[in-house]
Amino acid sequence: GRTGSAYTAQIGTMQITEEVDALRTIGIAPMDLLVLPKLLALVIALPLLTVFADALSLFGGMVMAQALLDVSFTDFLERVPRVVTLTSFLLGVGKAPVFAAIIALVGCYQGFHVRGGADSVGRQTTVSVVQSIFLVIAADALFSVVLGGIGL
Repeated sequence: GRTGSAYTAQIGTMQITEEVDALRTIGIAPMDLLVLPKLLALVIALPLLTVFADALSLFGGMVMAQALLDVSFTDFLERVPRVVTLTSFLLGVGKAPVFAAIIALVGCYQGFHVRGGADSVGRQTTVSVVQSIFLVIAADALFSVVLGGIGL
């Protein structure tokens, strides 16, 4: 929500101040300058953040297993590969670019649809967040159905 809303607010503000029109006037395609870099950045960054979050989650699980269940770090680390397969890890990381694309495209799209004044920026930012969350959940459900159907 945070990144997509920032994209919407930035592009929306540029719409209100007619900066997007100025870009078109001087022959610069707003899609190339405003959308493509944001899309590429998020598609690259979100999988990296996913790997980082996975590592921190495993570390947190390891600490809690030691503290609450008296499971040693070595026992925990020996059992992780049996429970968390490489396939499930790669599927999780593989979904991240799709989710990133959804977030970036919705955020930019809503930014370009800002009309009027500052209140419109706030409204479109809220719409952007709600649509992004809904579409990411829908895409994840679709992934679950399709991947479950082929046995992954």
